[in-house]
Parts: sequence; structure tokens; C-alpha cells
Amino acid sequence: MSASSTSRSRHRTASGVATVCLALLALLACSANGAAGASRAAAGRVQATQELVVLLSGHSAHQTPDAGSRQVAFVPDSRPITGEPTTLPVVSRSIAAGGKRWLLVLLPGRPNGATGWIAEKGTRGSVTAWRILVDLAARRLQVYNEGHVVKVFPAVVGKPSTPTPTGSFFVEESLQMQPGEPGGPFALALSARSNVLQEFDGGPGQIAIHGRNNLGGTLGTAASHGCIRLATASIDWLAARISPGTPVTIIAR
Repeated sequence: MSASSTSRSRHRTASGVATVCLALLALLACSANGAAGASRAAAGRVQATQELVVLLSGHSAHQTPDAGSRQVAFVPDSRPITGEPTTLPVVSRSIAAGGKRWLLVLLPGRPNGATGWIAEKGTRGSVTAWRILVDLAARRLQVYNEGHVVKVFPAVVGKPSTPTPTGSFFVEESLQMQPGEPGGPFALALSARSNVLQEFDGGPGQIAIHGRNNLGGTLGTAASHGCIRLATASIDWLAARISPGTPVTIIAR
């Protein structure tokens, strides 16, 4: 199936409900047919690209675009597991008095979905055409490129006692797992953190999209500690294309 033909079909069927479904995306309680329509509506309105920023040095993130405002976080220039450069989605821009340029970015870690203003100086701009949508109710992961759905993968999502958090996140770093390591062969570590587990297996309760090696789990079920598990072929495909900074939206409906 070609990505373009799939997108055109979804756009035609979604035209009558796109505006309403997108406005209520996180609150939908539709029937099975209604849920499918909502997915088509979302597919027709996903933005084609996302502005990113790569940190060339560590940055203080502030509450407002003003160095004198409260610091909400300090963001290092590299990620803790792989050492990859920190790459953040840009939400907005501002120019302060004196011409200093500021960027409002999504921040990694707790609280989930936090944002902060960082100075543009000491960064490098980038862009991605990729985007991921995880639908917890449907237990599937949709991959977009230039605003069009190109892949849909069945997934294992968080069980009721350790649910997958919802919200707007991004890929922090991409890891190739060691042979025999649980969750291999690849993992995309997200900016999201578990709302239940403050710590898991020595880590900060970080949510990831990863494989099922030495973990199992039946695709299409809710059985994980909060992470999203995919079939080996699916995570292999994702890992070859998705890089740090890629936006990831997780919805519950």
C-alpha cells in the first residue's frame, strides 16, 4: 500500500469530521466506527514538519523568555544513555528587548509535557518530517511522514496498574540493545515518564518504544509497565528512520 494513496483515502473520508474530532481528540468516547473516523481525521490534519533545535551547550530553561525569570530546568547538551546531542521540539519563538532570541521547547523528564524558554544562542536548528501517534485504546502506533500515515503497527501498551502516560512527548535518544537484553533489538527512549513508577530497573521510570525480546506480550493487549512494545520487524523499521527530537503524541480516547 502506498503512503500517498492511503493518505488521500483517509483525507476524503475524514473531511466531514476532521475539525470536531481533532478538537476533542483526548476526550473521544466513540464507538469502534467513530474511533476509526477520528484516526482518519487526525491523519488529515497532522502538520507536515516539526521544527527542532539541537543544543550545542547546556541550557537553562526559563518560565518566560527572560534570563531573569524563574529557571524551570537545566538541559544538558547530551543525553545520559547514548551521549547523543540533546534535540528538542520547538513550540514557539520570541525576540526579547535588545534582540535576544528565545525558543519555547518541550522538555524531557518530569513533569510530563513541561515546556521552557531557552536562548537560541548555542543551538542549531533542525527539522523532522516524522511524527508518531500512539493510540492506547486501539493499542496501535501510527507513523506519519510529511503529515501522512505511512505505517500502522499493533502494540503492547501499559496495563491498568501501570498505564502508559498520555500527552505530547518526543524521542530523547535511540538505542540499539545488547543481545539478550530485555526490550531489544532497539528502543526509542521518550521524554515521557511513568505516572506510577518513579523508578524502574534502576532508571527514572522512563517510557520507551521498544521491542519484545525476552519480554513477550501479545500485540494488541495492555500488559506492559507503561512502555510501548512492538514486533521486531516494526521496531527495526522505526529505529532505521526515527531520530531524536521526533514528536510522539500518546492519546487514550
